[in-house]
Amino acid sequence: MKAKAPASSSAAAANATAASFASLTAKLDYLGASDLEQVRLAYRFADQAHLGQLRNSGEPFITHPIAVAARCAEWKLDAQALMAALLHDALEDCSVTKIELVERFGAPVAELVDGLTKLDKLHFNTREEGQAESFRKMLLAMARDVRVILIKLADRTHNMRTLADTPHEKWSRIASETLDIYAPIAHRLGLNQTYRELQNLAFQYLRPWRYAILSKALTKARSRRRDLIKKVQFEVDTAFANSGMDVRLAGREKTLYSIYKKMEEKHLSFAQVTDIYGFRVLVPSVIDCYTALGILHQLYKPVPGKFKDHIAIGKLNGYQSLHTTLVGPAGINIEFQLRTEAMHMVAESGIAAHWLYKAKQPQAGNSSDWQGSKWLQSLLDIEDETRDAAEFWDHVKVDLFPDAVYVFTPKSQIMALPKGATVVDFAYAIHSNVGDRTLAARINGEQVPLRTEIKNGDVIEIITAPESTPNPAWLGFVRTARARSKIRQHLKTLAQAESEELGEKMLAQALRLEGIEKLPDDTGVNKVLWEKLLRFSGNKNISELFIDLGLGKRIAGIVAKQLLRLLADRGEKPDALLLTRERYSTSEAISQGSVVLDGSENASVKFAPCCRPVPGDGIVGYLGRGEGLIVHASDCAVAQKLKQKEYERFINVEWSDEPTRTFETEVVVTVINGKGVLARVAAALAAAEADITHIDMADEAAQDATDLRFVIAVRNSQQLDTALHNLRRTPSVLKAQRAKIKP
Repeated sequence: MKAKAPASSSAAAANATAASFASLTAKLDYLGASDLEQVRLAYRFADQAHLGQLRNSGEPFITHPIAVAARCAEWKLDAQALMAALLHDALEDCSVTKIELVERFGAPVAELVDGLTKLDKLHFNTREEGQAESFRKMLLAMARDVRVILIKLADRTHNMRTLADTPHEKWSRIASETLDIYAPIAHRLGLNQTYRELQNLAFQYLRPWRYAILSKALTKARSRRRDLIKKVQFEVDTAFANSGMDVRLAGREKTLYSIYKKMEEKHLSFAQVTDIYGFRVLVPSVIDCYTALGILHQLYKPVPGKFKDHIAIGKLNGYQSLHTTLVGPAGINIEFQLRTEAMHMVAESGIAAHWLYKAKQPQAGNSSDWQGSKWLQSLLDIEDETRDAAEFWDHVKVDLFPDAVYVFTPKSQIMALPKGATVVDFAYAIHSNVGDRTLAARINGEQVPLRTEIKNGDVIEIITAPESTPNPAWLGFVRTARARSKIRQHLKTLAQAESEELGEKMLAQALRLEGIEKLPDDTGVNKVLWEKLLRFSGNKNISELFIDLGLGKRIAGIVAKQLLRLLADRGEKPDALLLTRERYSTSEAISQGSVVLDGSENASVKFAPCCRPVPGDGIVGYLGRGEGLIVHASDCAVAQKLKQKEYERFINVEWSDEPTRTFETEVVVTVINGKGVLARVAAALAAAEADITHIDMADEAAQDATDLRFVIAVRNSQQLDTALHNLRRTPSVLKAQRAKIKP
């Protein structure tokens, strides 16, 4: 709310007074001398930083931080909070750095100012109720310290008090934001006085005509009922005096906004709103609340169903009072609220009563009456035990909202996710298609890894690509059930598609070995042929048959022989030349029916962990039962044993000329123990451009030599040879070899 218009000379004296520290000192009498001096230093720094800046009203800008600090002083906040209130616009508007604040005023004050600056950058752009609630929760979640929220509410209150000085076109947006966001936060924290003021001020600027009309009506009603109110006050005072009770009676008038909302929600006219006036009865102890209630019910008849006991069952924000509505003189309904002084402090100042209580706590007498609010006492206990502002705030947050993180989409929509959620969780929360096609992500404009955990207030942008698909590795870090189920669903679908393609290839290969050039199509006369084959295999359709073949649930050779018999039944014979070439070729070359592997295969193809083959190695394919195709090195001892038992489950596989990715394999490096050995070995692998994905070190620290086992990712066997060559030339390395294939 700045402007560059000069202040008039007639207002200069008033401005100078408002801008001086003296206007604040009268409210700081609860501070010690050293704290007061620290606040004074913060004022001087802020005054210098804002020098020459004016508000829209023409006042020096420093009058705003002073007013915010004065409101915080009314809540008896500590010196750090008051300093942050004075400095809260310095980071954003005066080119002051956080480091400078740390050096001058300490890290706690700098963190408070930084927290306020971050909240200032959040803008609420929609009137949608669900989004407003999420925004409120986000503000509370982002504040690491309750004092940040209190200073922010003080800041908003002063801005609303001076909203008339801002351009008219801003009124609606600022008033709406205040009504939807800041007033409910004040209510959530029990700051009822601030809550009512923010509501009324927002109503005044959001609905000026209705505000003016209701204000006039209320003024008239006040003058008409002045005598009635005086009569009730006299009768109540007399009743309490006769009973010997020490009470403090205060009138309470319903706010204009609450009157307006009641008229709107219940479709009432102003004349039909009967509970505009009420009284607040403050008594010494909790027992006195119930005694006073009995006296009032003897004096006036209670309205049935209009009694609420918020002492026995307090509200989450700590509010406690007895509420009763009585039929007063002339049949007018009057509400009475009965509470102790401690309850009143919490009712008006909510969480700020934590500081008020410490400032006003009596040194003697029945302190338990002052501690009537369990909520307030729990706050005081946590503060006394830890002196930790962060823990104090965490304790308060427990009742405010569940563990959640609130973040923005690039279009300013707010999304709530559980704590620990990652960028991928966010992508799936937007839409499953966005999650499935996630390629990269940016948080607050900076590119981040997909496993990055999101934080409150982050603006997250997901970068997608049509060809991108979910990575099975995502299952290792996603937190939400939605993301996990969607990834699994996609991988399952993908695996089925790949298994179907693999199964079709395998059946075609097996049929060629029987002398049939290619699979018959499933049209025309061949439909009957496939129906008979499906009855034999027990599958519902051809697609399911291929998937079962790809997953190893069916043996391609057996299905091919059955298909050959069905073809023979209708007169088709194997091609003798093809049969000879495929079955009895003396060449060791793999037949045309081989499955070609390039690394793009996902769930349908696995590379055996016992031998970890890489391109360049001889390989064989084993069809595990329901596991898909498992690729072994051809000299793998495990594969050799399986071949002896289940030869029919092995198929021909070969490497593609251009694999699409790297493949993991294991090497064992025997080294002499000493400083820097691991670093030298890692450097040798890096020189060969081999990526280390896992290290296993034998527990032999006391011995001269030890084995280091590395799982490394290489493109092919040539790169592996280069890596082993580099390792053997490295000082302290005794031996380097590929891990022996386990039997």
